[in-house]
Amino acid sequence: MTTSTPITTPFTHDSTAMDVIQGVDLGGRRAIVTGGSSGIGVETARALASAGAQVTLAVRNTDAGQRAADDITASTGNDRILVAPLDLADQGSIADFVANWDGPLHMLVNNAGIMASPEMRTPQGWEMQFATNHLGHFALATGLRPALSAADGARIASVSSAAHLRSPVVFDDIQYERRPYEPWEAYGQSKTANVLFAVEVTRLWADDGIVANSLMPGAIQTNLQRYISEEELNRVRAGNAAAWKSVEQGAATSVLVAASPLIDGAGGRYFEDCQEAGPAAPGERRGVAPYALDPEAAERLWQVSTALLKG
Repeated sequence: MTTSTPITTPFTHDSTAMDVIQGVDLGGRRAIVTGGSSGIGVETARALASAGAQVTLAVRNTDAGQRAADDITASTGNDRILVAPLDLADQGSIADFVANWDGPLHMLVNNAGIMASPEMRTPQGWEMQFATNHLGHFALATGLRPALSAADGARIASVSSAAHLRSPVVFDDIQYERRPYEPWEAYGQSKTANVLFAVEVTRLWADDGIVANSLMPGAIQTNLQRYISEEELNRVRAGNAAAWKSVEQGAATSVLVAASPLIDGAGGRYFEDCQEAGPAAPGERRGVAPYALDPEAAERLWQVSTALLKG
């Protein structure tokens, strides 16, 4: 459980997922990585597989997932890389995935997501970034709770972003029904939800041996930026060129949170550059916002999410 002592590790901004997993034995353990067919998802899965874990790539495009699985097997020698269909914006797809899962689950990496998309909605009317980045993973994790409990020491890694500093969860209008839609603000809200989710999982499920932490992977160019213009990307790169990471570096903090013994027993925390982050300073794009770790907001988000999924 969370204590007042911040966690530090020997790893840094420049460490890779393979650096973090070196010397860790995950034989006999099972992991799910959502969005495991591209970007940091592939490298997260590759690192876990290299340590001996059975890894399921939960993906929308199973052909792309199979190509990623074959590549991971070729590079690690681990042939226990599975592919399963999962669309986080489709509650039926999530229910099917959960129903088809059998046995314990030791690591759930909630990695998939969309960023700064134009205004889109699910059939339920939910704003798409909140629905995919938070509600989809919320439904997946709650559905898999029995499997996580059966693992006797499961971890959830909730991939957030420094973009959470752009917005708290606006409970009065989560779905942008009354306020103007703004893509980056909506993304930020969904990423704050990822942090709050980890806080509340740890509070509610710790007695089952389940803990969750959230993380900022860093700035990495992947297909997550498919809705962002090249002009805007160039402007962001020019403003902070030194901070950009390779995909292997970007997956490092995910692997730390999912599998490293260095954070055994810790939950409800936010990590960046393989360290527990401190409070965000005004005007900075580092650290964690107090509203993202607020236990009352975490409890309220859980209640709201549960109500939405019940319809």
